[in-house]
Amino acid sequence: MKDLVDIPTLNQLNTQRPIKSKRNRWNVEISDFARLTHNPIRAIVEGLNIQPHPDKPLIALSIGDPTTFGNLKPSQETIDAIRQAVEDGNGNGYAPANGHQEAREAVARYVQHQGPVSASDVILCSGCSSALDLCISVLGVPGKNILIPKPGFSIYRTLAEGFGIECRTYDLLPERDWEADLTQLERLIDEDTCALIVTNPGNPCGSVFSRAHLEAIVDIAERHFVPIIADEIYEHFVFPGHEFCAVSSLSRRVPVLSCGGLTKRFLVPGWRMGWIIIHDRENVFRDVRKGLVNLSVRILGSNTIVQRALPAILENTPNDFFDDLVATLHRHAEIAYKSIKKIRGLHPVMPGGAMYMMVGIDIDHFPEFEHDLSFVEALVHEQSVFCLPGQCFEYPNFFRLVLTVPEEMIVEAVKRLEEFCELHYKIDNEELLVQRNGLLSQMTQY
Repeated sequence: MKDLVDIPTLNQLNTQRPIKSKRNRWNVEISDFARLTHNPIRAIVEGLNIQPHPDKPLIALSIGDPTTFGNLKPSQETIDAIRQAVEDGNGNGYAPANGHQEAREAVARYVQHQGPVSASDVILCSGCSSALDLCISVLGVPGKNILIPKPGFSIYRTLAEGFGIECRTYDLLPERDWEADLTQLERLIDEDTCALIVTNPGNPCGSVFSRAHLEAIVDIAERHFVPIIADEIYEHFVFPGHEFCAVSSLSRRVPVLSCGGLTKRFLVPGWRMGWIIIHDRENVFRDVRKGLVNLSVRILGSNTIVQRALPAILENTPNDFFDDLVATLHRHAEIAYKSIKKIRGLHPVMPGGAMYMMVGIDIDHFPEFEHDLSFVEALVHEQSVFCLPGQCFEYPNFFRLVLTVPEEMIVEAVKRLEEFCELHYKIDNEELLVQRNGLLSQMTQY
């Protein structure tokens, strides 16, 4: 019998190796991904001098969280579903990275309006922002470009630029209820365009694209072979006279990744439950499917308690709950729009849905303020009303207000806004001359 050979231990091997490190000080570097990632809204807001008036309580029309003020609450059915999942105790462990089968089946049934969907087409994520992150991560390559709307949700840029992806913005037109400038959109596309992001209903505009307009967007994507990422977190948040139409339901050949979740419609943003629906066309997304599952493994899946409750949440929440929520937001939008429309120097654009309104500023009539940032700062100082400046969405001389606050707060905020504008609005000589001529003309008639 041969003698056993002694195997050196790891410590023995380490002591035998020469030390190669020449470090003599701390020098901790960060990755290019971390360095390139930034939040435009946070950068702008942190640079503002936000000091509310000491004698007026702050009214924050800036927060895109519908639960902030406590006036909008999830349905009892949603609460009961979570309570039952906790008591059952079957949501305490890990789930498959793309989500429990039963939860994905429930989502597939819920989104049948988007087109034929099965559980295999669903990937559960940690909120809609996580869904967008995975979609951009799987399609984006350094040096490529992605098309995003302007004004648009700033997280698209946050997620893309960390990867070294160029963001190209296509304009949404306020005079056309925030429809996309299709001519400009098509001109932005080149060989390196990896995806087109379509937000409908829109943030920050509250826009709802018509079926015809969406068909025109899909046609552009089809002719240039560009996949679509559809941010539809506000699906069904649509006011009377408008209709939500899923991009995927119009697509014949264009593959679509549709992003949604519980966040806004079910009033539980903190529960972090979102999803990606893979609408493949002609098997274009065969590698994308695998890539999305690979990326899901990085965080080992989304909240499992909410996953266990998901079938009951989606199936038991009554339509009356959603109808009442949309009716409330529509009423708030009408109150704000009708009142702000009467304020000199401001031009609100009535939203078609979602929970926001954009308001244009005739900045030339407010010579004390250089731009929307200084306008917003002064509004907070004097009236304790805080709206997000348009530059947060790459759209200067506008501001965005949120419609989810209690109705009495909207009424008070608009009252203060009117007082602020009347104090600072200045009439230029040409306009004054036109007004005087009009007055003289009326006098001569008598």
